[in-house]
Amino acid sequence: MIIFNELYWPDGISHTTIPSTWIEKVINDNGKLVGRIDFVFCHDDYLLHINKTFLNHDYYTDIITFNHSENDHYISGDIFISLDRVRDNAGQMNSIFHHELERIVIHGVLHLLGYNDSSESEKILMRAKEDICLRLLHVTN
Repeated sequence: MIIFNELYWPDGISHTTIPSTWIEKVINDNGKLVGRIDFVFCHDDYLLHINKTFLNHDYYTDIITFNHSENDHYISGDIFISLDRVRDNAGQMNSIFHHELERIVIHGVLHLLGYNDSSESEKILMRAKEDICLRLLHVTN
């Protein structure tokens, strides 16, 4: 089950433009099943509080993912996304807000699937996987 929780949602844009079926397909294509994934869309300050409280990091970030998977078959977790950071990232990347939001949503899912982005080689692989997933989204819609 994929749940979109909106603590903050700007400019009348809705999560309904991000198809759950796409997220499920990405998970299934990686040999896993969907457990429960909660997406929480929030402000910078809310995500900073989570970053400080749970990770001892004192900086803004666009996404924090908590993996709650209890076995190797089902993917479950909480994905917190700062829409303020997504908007800033889109501006810096000369991209559209919605496209950057799609990228960060699937980035969180990829973290739940076991992909990391700590090292430079992991970042390159993560970006390549994001691109594959985004192409899948645009082919199926």
